[in-house]
Amino acid sequence: MWYYKSRKDDTEVIDKLIEMSEIKPNRGFDYYYHRIRKQGFIWNRKRVLRIYRLLGLTMRRKSRKRLPARIKSPLDQPVQPREIWSMDFMSDSLTTGRSFRVLNIIDDYNRQALCTSSDFSMPSIRVVSYLKQAIEVYGKPLEIRVDNGPEFLSRIFVQFCESESIHIKYIQPGKPSQNGYVERFNKTFREDVLDAYLFRSLEEVRVQSEVFREDYNEYHPHKSLGRKSPNELLNDFFKRASPFEKHFVNLNAV
Repeated sequence: MWYYKSRKDDTEVIDKLIEMSEIKPNRGFDYYYHRIRKQGFIWNRKRVLRIYRLLGLTMRRKSRKRLPARIKSPLDQPVQPREIWSMDFMSDSLTTGRSFRVLNIIDDYNRQALCTSSDFSMPSIRVVSYLKQAIEVYGKPLEIRVDNGPEFLSRIFVQFCESESIHIKYIQPGKPSQNGYVERFNKTFREDVLDAYLFRSLEEVRVQSEVFREDYNEYHPHKSLGRKSPNELLNDFFKRASPFEKHFVNLNAV
């Protein structure tokens, strides 16, 4: 038996449809076809539809939500306190096997530990609660540097920062070095607390974390700060600061 074999080369149509599906993965055939026509291609509708179906494009592909473009910014030390804070999470487990998380917040100016709060779960509403506590004690920062975790992308966290006029400074995905100050703090916290003790309860974690935080702020010598502790550098700033600078950092809240 003899069968007719088409001599048409559909390679160009296939490439164009694949290109359109990658650019606009959630659109249908009509959108692709009319957009192709607007680009100057005069392929027959039946021909394009046939190839569209052969490629299986009628089955919609699930596409991951894409993050907005993150701009790489240098990790410079701020010139005064309350300018930029950094936030990050750590994870560990109790002797019972139950895992917990720790929220660390530091001031990038003097590496002062503002929060080392722990809990079994850290939803965005709890993150905002701990952030509010830090603001009540230390004053309000201009910016907060965070990664792209769901807690920091949540509507609750974003709306709180907007209401307080705090700019959220997101690092680029997969680039923890862009949040280097708090990452270095995390290393010290893990060595001196999480890896140094066996915790039977969350209360033990909280007590030891607070002991570490007070000792760290008062006595930890930072090589990058001239071997000064966070509190020493903060006191030096207040000694030489102008009245305007003191007002900016909210001296009464310290």
